[in-house]
Amino acid sequence: MFENTLKSSAMGFATIDEQGCIVFANSALCSMLGFLNTEAAVGCQLIPHLLTQFICTNPSDFSQLLQKIEPAIMELQPIASADPVRLHIGSAESGLRLLVVDRMPKIMTISAHAKTLSHYDPMTGLGNRLLLEEVIANWQPNPPDVLSMAVIMIDLDRFKPVNDTLGHAAGDSLLKLVAKRLLSAARKQDYVIRMGGDEFLILHTIGSQPVGAVTVAKRIVNLIARPFLIDGQQVNIGASVGVAALNHGTDTVSDLLKHADLALYEAKAAGRGNFKFFEPALALRAMGRRDLEIDLRRALGLKEFFLVYQPQVNIVDGSLRGFEALIRWQCPKRGLVSPLDFISLAEVTGEIHAIGEWTLRTACAEAMTWDGDFCVAVNVSPVQFENDQFVHILRNVLVSTGLPPQRLEIEITEGLLMKDYSGAQKHLWDIQALGVGIAMDDFGTGYSSLSYLHNFPFSKIKIDQSFIRGNKSDKSLALVNAIINLGDCLGMTTVAEGVETQEQYQELADGGCMVAQGYLISKPITAQTVPTFINLIKTKER
Repeated sequence: MFENTLKSSAMGFATIDEQGCIVFANSALCSMLGFLNTEAAVGCQLIPHLLTQFICTNPSDFSQLLQKIEPAIMELQPIASADPVRLHIGSAESGLRLLVVDRMPKIMTISAHAKTLSHYDPMTGLGNRLLLEEVIANWQPNPPDVLSMAVIMIDLDRFKPVNDTLGHAAGDSLLKLVAKRLLSAARKQDYVIRMGGDEFLILHTIGSQPVGAVTVAKRIVNLIARPFLIDGQQVNIGASVGVAALNHGTDTVSDLLKHADLALYEAKAAGRGNFKFFEPALALRAMGRRDLEIDLRRALGLKEFFLVYQPQVNIVDGSLRGFEALIRWQCPKRGLVSPLDFISLAEVTGEIHAIGEWTLRTACAEAMTWDGDFCVAVNVSPVQFENDQFVHILRNVLVSTGLPPQRLEIEITEGLLMKDYSGAQKHLWDIQALGVGIAMDDFGTGYSSLSYLHNFPFSKIKIDQSFIRGNKSDKSLALVNAIINLGDCLGMTTVAEGVETQEQYQELADGGCMVAQGYLISKPITAQTVPTFINLIKTKER
């Protein structure tokens, strides 16, 4: 009769043995703890099952339940339900312990439920930063798991174009699908967190490292690279992943997030769509990058930038056509810093907007001092085009310096067109409407899509110096001549970069190239030297 009473009770009852295995369970307990039926419950290990059904900021709390000899009580919040339950574990008697489970009264659950909601991302259902911080703060590993904590930081590649082209609703749908794939890549005991935007994180608190985290990281890169289907449209993105594990280059839990972020930065720099594991050398590079960033932010205000100008001449008669403006940084602490070492950092930090505007303004102002109507060409970063005010800034520069628009030329690379095709197209046609020339720089090194030449208002094609200075062959010469003929057919001026020898100059002249620049003509010269160079060319022409 007692057994029948237990089986029909609205409260959950069970007995577990010394190994934590369920020996007896009634239907109410199965319902509240997420078992399919009593047959599924009997013989099941209690703690691993609880980890799959209930939210736990510290998984070791569950394990410690059975390690205590005295009775214990724990409140449990189901993952798939808003109604918490209360678990009572009795003291051991003859190798068995009694388990009693009841539902908590509604009045007791309001604050707990609010806390649960505040720890989860409403869009994806994943944990959020609050949950992550709580888990890390409360982590107390048992001896087998002392070396088990690891952080896997994930950043989606090419997510912004999805938002821009398909809309924010499609972007939200994509984030939800990504969340599902991340959950499938993670293990049941891992915490999957949405950090915000298109950034995610997986926290390992159990298992051997770095093998566990690296395995999951590889799985994530592979899963996110597979196509997504959103509203009938195929969407292709990727993931860059940074991994850091305790006692594998990271000594403290507090450094895990920072080190995973450094590894993520390295993964992005390596071309995206891959993962990098943190190593101490990354921290040293980051410190160097941080110092460089500090100096870079000060450089404009301290007037440490200056421009040099490389002449461009007409190949047929040697007459001067204009100059390309090139920025230089004279840092008191570092000496002369190459643009290769600071432009990419300026783009990442956003300093490129101020530096780019200064370059435009200075080049136009200095060009106004030249004796003659020579053109000045200025390189523009793709990041500058992200500013909706760029055309307005350009117009303001022309007005304030007095430089006629036809004397200014903007040089862009194919990377700008690939990054935001429609936005770039609008900007470039607006620039052309001002009367400013537009050149495609480094032509032949990217996709070199003919559609770019057809759909954008280019007035000049610059043949990349790798075709000019590289190993000579019939094929490379044929490619150069093909570009020259293409420009001629489209009515665009062709400029050869990196001309260093008379032989190269003559081959370009024979092929019909119009303009050349390079060390054969002149190295880049300072603004103070430009008037002297102009007079020298004029003297030769006489």
